[in-house]
Amino acid sequence: MVYRMVSPWTMTQAQLEDALHPARFVLCGASQEKSVGWTEPRGEEHGALVEVVGGHWLLRQMVEVRSVPGAVVKRKVEEQVKQIEASTGRKPGRKEIRDLREDARMTLLPMAFTKQGSTNVWINPKARLLVLDTGTQARADELITALVKAIDGLVVQLLDTQTSPAAAMAHWLESQEAPRGFSVDRECELKAPDESKAVVRYTRHALDIDEVRAHIAMGKMPTRLALTWNDRVSFVLTEALQIKKLAFLDVVLEGAPSSPTADAKDSGFDTDAAIATGELSGLIPDLLEALGGEMQPA
Repeated sequence: MVYRMVSPWTMTQAQLEDALHPARFVLCGASQEKSVGWTEPRGEEHGALVEVVGGHWLLRQMVEVRSVPGAVVKRKVEEQVKQIEASTGRKPGRKEIRDLREDARMTLLPMAFTKQGSTNVWINPKARLLVLDTGTQARADELITALVKAIDGLVVQLLDTQTSPAAAMAHWLESQEAPRGFSVDRECELKAPDESKAVVRYTRHALDIDEVRAHIAMGKMPTRLALTWNDRVSFVLTEALQIKKLAFLDVVLEGAPSSPTADAKDSGFDTDAAIATGELSGLIPDLLEALGGEMQPA
């Protein structure tokens, strides 16, 4: 998900490091359901929270969730209800059952397994772009909230274009002509806007066929379309202007290290960061141009 930073970037690396430090990630406590915090992009314990590679800033936020399966809670509550009925001869009321359910969940929580997940953040100060490695709006909102809390004056808006991605993708499929620098690949999803919500999906299938154009003529609009940019990066564009299934092609990876070295950990991180930020720094402006240019932030 790509955001435009409305105001110029003025922080130094040290300032951002200090701003993120109070919210450094810590593991969930025994009775804690969720922990969210910033962690080291390189994966080195007690390392820096902000990495800068070639002028591009890289962050990572970690989320750990501890949850008890609902079926387990339900089973424990049912056992307690039976015990109450057997010992008192009465059936617990709704409020009592609700309290039993909460007590059971809190009792079982320390024994529950935890699940971790991290999300990478890329800040391009020069281009005033903020890119989140997630396609989930709730996760993106959580990240943006954390960044706004840490960075005074940060204002961001999702990128918006003169032509909607759906309209542009429909034109490319109808005309069988991709925008300059792009080619249409073999994956697409079309959805009807009416109450039927009919969906047609093509996977590993040629899209330059009459059937696809017929679906569009009947009113179905593309919600996803696989594209390749300059024979270097393949991806799927969505109707929400999200970039999914990002893959760097062989021509991009030819210069990457192919064997471990003494500095493999560092060089691997720097190389991966340089490839990703370098390619996306070219792809995003070209994609915006293909969509008629960017709407100016309000």
